[in-house]
Amino acid sequence: MVDLSKLTTEQRNPLTLELDTFSPLEIAQAMNAEDANAVKAVECVLPQVAQAIQWAASCLADGGRIIYLGAGTSGRLGVLDAVECPPTFGVDNDLVVGLIAGGEDAFVKAREGAEDDTSQGEGDLRAIDLCERDFVVGLAASGRTPYVIGGLTYARELGCKTAAVACVPTSRIGEVAELAIEPVTGPEVLTGSTRLKAGTAQKLVLNMISTGAMTLTGKVYQNLMVDVKQTNQKLHARARNIVIEACGCTPEAAAAALEEANGSVKLAVTSILLNLPAAQAAEALSASNGHVRQALEGAPHASRARSQTHLPASTGVLARTLVGRRHGEQSVRGSFCRRRQGARHTGCAPLPAAHERCHHGNPPAHSLGCRARQD
Repeated sequence: MVDLSKLTTEQRNPLTLELDTFSPLEIAQAMNAEDANAVKAVECVLPQVAQAIQWAASCLADGGRIIYLGAGTSGRLGVLDAVECPPTFGVDNDLVVGLIAGGEDAFVKAREGAEDDTSQGEGDLRAIDLCERDFVVGLAASGRTPYVIGGLTYARELGCKTAAVACVPTSRIGEVAELAIEPVTGPEVLTGSTRLKAGTAQKLVLNMISTGAMTLTGKVYQNLMVDVKQTNQKLHARARNIVIEACGCTPEAAAAALEEANGSVKLAVTSILLNLPAAQAAEALSASNGHVRQALEGAPHASRARSQTHLPASTGVLARTLVGRRHGEQSVRGSFCRRRQGARHTGCAPLPAAHERCHHGNPPAHSLGCRARQD
């Protein structure tokens, strides 16, 4: 029989022993207070999260993928983060992958028994042709899920960079992975229901990994999603507003630039700020590996571009009205990342208690890239 008694996620919360007598407001207050503890727990593992961000970015730059692997709530959170990346960052559907024990059907209908199959974790990774350039992130609030352990073990054998996100200290998946990210959230309001604050902590970490990696690979300029896909009316409006905010231009100029750039927000922004036709702006982006800021700084008109960059739309700066010349669709991919060699994960220190803040005494995580590997 599996012994869960030592897992902090399975212990009873002394603050909610009388939960069944709470009023609706008291239930909401108790849950809100515990969710705040999840945020504090994540704060204590930020150096490890930063490590994961750098690894993810490096692996993407090397032609690899980010792959989330989990069961139950943890698996669903991985799938949720993965499916949001294509519309937000304009990446292919298979660049960030979410795998859940029991397959896609388990996302909408619980198949809890699937998590006990160690071999299926490896099998699911084989099915998507896992390679050594990929970054595999195992997710398990309890830190002991066999499905995740099997997948992480196979990924390490293959030479992948691996990380584990658990909500208990010194977790089993943390021992298997190269990097352990363990925000210790403590007992749940409802005993053992890790879909609550443990799930919240995991989602916070995944938000940071995907957003951070995409930022480092050129999918963001300032704090704007310049590779957003315009797949509905809201995103069409957002694309135009991004150009206006980034360039301080009129709506008409933004629309004209987007038309000339065949809908590419990144290309439209670069074209306006460099005062260049879309075709030439695309060359500047290509030379900077898809990074708008680097394209501006490396261009002959860099000083002018930089001065425009910091002007908000409210200043009324007018961009040129772009002519309607259409150029061939440009494929500009952000893929910049420095590689670094020989670094090793040192692990993250467990917290003495879920509700305690860390003192940030840990040294910051080094920026590590994917190590060069041989097939």
